[in-house]
Amino acid sequence: MFKLGDLSKIATAIVAGLCFLSAAAELIPASANPSETPVPSESLSIGGATINLEIEPGDLKLSRTQVLDWVRRSACAVTEYYDGFPVRKVDVKIAPIGEGKGVLFGRTVFVHQTLVIRVGLSKLATDSSLRDDWVMTHEMVHLAFPSVPDEHHWIEEGIATYVEPIARAQVGDLSPAIVWRELVDGLPKGLPAQGDRGLDNTHTWGRTYWGGALFCLIADIEIHQRTKNRYGLQDALRGIVHAGGNMEHDWPLARALKAADDAIGAPVLTELYDRMKASPVTPDLSATWRDLGVRPSGDSVTFDQSAPQASIVRSIMARRSSCTY
Repeated sequence: MFKLGDLSKIATAIVAGLCFLSAAAELIPASANPSETPVPSESLSIGGATINLEIEPGDLKLSRTQVLDWVRRSACAVTEYYDGFPVRKVDVKIAPIGEGKGVLFGRTVFVHQTLVIRVGLSKLATDSSLRDDWVMTHEMVHLAFPSVPDEHHWIEEGIATYVEPIARAQVGDLSPAIVWRELVDGLPKGLPAQGDRGLDNTHTWGRTYWGGALFCLIADIEIHQRTKNRYGLQDALRGIVHAGGNMEHDWPLARALKAADDAIGAPVLTELYDRMKASPVTPDLSATWRDLGVRPSGDSVTFDQSAPQASIVRSIMARRSSCTY
């Protein structure tokens, strides 16, 4: 996650695409040529999962230990949020890139019955780059949702955009003030513009990432309201994983939403999807922040604990289990 005042996530997404194209030759696994020495791998056991890490050939300022700690921190954040890592096994491949700064891009795929997260890392990346990074956690969150048809890509990216900073905050890697400041700054990018035809039919960058995140925030608030803070979106998303929904499986979106609703005992996600899938829904975000007690203040926010829905913010950010790294 970039600190406030740094480049935005959209700039990172642009860099990701350019780096992916310009560095294609660097991204070929060393094992593609049988005459070459295989890339050494290392296994981490976190949250009930085996994470196989490979650092492909290339120059890095970082030590192997620093890269391992970064992967471990990200996996712990996801384990915390989902009460266990969402898949049993994943391969994480780090591709050193001879340009750019920090963490450049990430991509998660399921090919030949193997889940692979590939992340491009600049040779100039520092330990500070890794501690500020949001990409690895974002990609790991993708593992916790089933593959759905292309018109629903917004929910896959929206969940990863919304959950990533909260998960990192729950393990102490990000402050709550930064989480909510990023939501205040980012969610307006997900509001419908003129001509919008709902989330399923409007595939712009803003509607895909931040429109999906907006769906998640609305769902989180409504779940807390309807269950009197007993449950939140975190419980609903855990319900999908517990029902067997992860990236290894293709599901209709309706099945995933029902699994989420079953976990909280209320049809919140299904009803919200029916409202937002084909119609432009424009919530009053200023009123939302006022009711939640989130008060923008300079480059941060303050929290008004006397606000009518302040308890929802506290519940969303609460730590529920323990993952140590």
